Amino acid sequence: MNAPTTPALLGAGDAPARIAAVGVAGFADVPRTAGAQVDALEWRPPAGGDPDIGWNLAELTDHPLVEEANRTAVARLLAARPLWRDVRPAREVLPVLDDRATGERVLLHAGPPIGWADMCGPMRAGVIGAALLEGWADTPEKAELLADSGALRFEPCHHHEAVGPMGGITSPSMPVLVVEDPASGRRAYANLNEGAGRCLRYGALGDVMERLRWMADVLAPTLDTVLGTLPEGVDLRAITAQALQMGDECHSRNTAASALLLREIAAPLARTEHGPDVLEFLAANHYWFLNFSMAASKLATSAAHGVPHSTLVTAFARNGVEVGIRVSGLGDTWFTAPAARIEGLYFAGYGPEDANPDIGDSAITETNGLGGFSLAAAPAITGFVGGTVDQALRTSRDMARITLARHEAYRLPALGGLGSPVGIDLRAVVDTGIEPVVTTGIAHREPGIGQIGAGLVHAPMECFVKALAAFPVSRDEEPEDTRTP
Repeated sequence: MNAPTTPALLGAGDAPARIAAVGVAGFADVPRTAGAQVDALEWRPPAGGDPDIGWNLAELTDHPLVEEANRTAVARLLAARPLWRDVRPAREVLPVLDDRATGERVLLHAGPPIGWADMCGPMRAGVIGAALLEGWADTPEKAELLADSGALRFEPCHHHEAVGPMGGITSPSMPVLVVEDPASGRRAYANLNEGAGRCLRYGALGDVMERLRWMADVLAPTLDTVLGTLPEGVDLRAITAQALQMGDECHSRNTAASALLLREIAAPLARTEHGPDVLEFLAANHYWFLNFSMAASKLATSAAHGVPHSTLVTAFARNGVEVGIRVSGLGDTWFTAPAARIEGLYFAGYGPEDANPDIGDSAITETNGLGGFSLAAAPAITGFVGGTVDQALRTSRDMARITLARHEAYRLPALGGLGSPVGIDLRAVVDTGIEPVVTTGIAHREPGIGQIGAGLVHAPMECFVKALAAFPVSRDEEPEDTRTP
């Protein structure tokens, strides 16, 4: 008796059938055995096949309320025009840090809320450094005891329209840059960038303290004087747009943007008392523009926040223990997950076992279409964070699948001048399974050491699934006019 044979599958005439197989790999095996030409498509059910999340996603897809709300949120984000207006001590522009008026000792930190007992090493070191800087303690040991006693209060930078890279620790006397949208009067804030390597934001102490005091006593007043000669401020959106044409992605690579910003202020800066020293510091600091990029991005995404029914992500922040997102239509709730490990390149003598998990507010740039979303603009960065040029181009293309728009000003030359993908859509992340990509530095897990590398990290899907599950939209509701008057 002959063994059974698999019948041939034919297409038109004698040509083999062409089949698209979706799902598990085994689905493609039988038709291939029968002679068909099979294209296996990468697909997986959203949210790991969770039926409740899948139903929520279906309810929100093409929902008229959500579509209208997202158009409004995107329009508000793109309409923001961030201008650098001022540099002031934090206590003068952030009421929560006005210790002289409140009598409280408050520090702002990166990421979603966290208490002293739960903080990671780099953030704890930042707290110790801030206590020393403010004169609340005169030794690191006494500063740690002060924090242990509960005498210090901690709040996220994001709760006060501020952002801070890495640990993000901001104290009352620290100078912050002030960025303003002239049309709305909205403002956002960020501390000043210390440079590369050993910095308080990475948890380094010692010699770092002297630099921080110089920044408060010399750098900030000098910059304030310079801005007094520039009544229109400095257009940060224009600098960002130009820097993307020059190889920056305005998160982990800010070489061109820092030079462009320095050019804007160089002439009046040279005429100040401390001009030469400040010029020397800024010329050596290729990260100088990062904090401006963050404040400008915070300004734009805050403008998009608070639109009922919008699924646009307006914040993604990390505190080194947890990461969290905020969504325009879900108020001020944080949806969190454990902080992810960073895949990247390490300085000599360090490796993954030394690294702290993902930390910092700088991913606000990704929510504004920069950083990992504009990776195609910065092929040179692959030598710093890892990967290849092809992977950089593919990353920007992938990010377009989870966003609502392309930025009208931020163009990517390697992709034919397309705008950067902007406006992370909660629904699209869960539907596609594509997690947002962030370019970032790597901090040592122990306090007092600092930066040990740089790399790429993905925003955990868990944050997005939790947010989607919380969405209250019903098909019975009718759209309302949410446009800005």
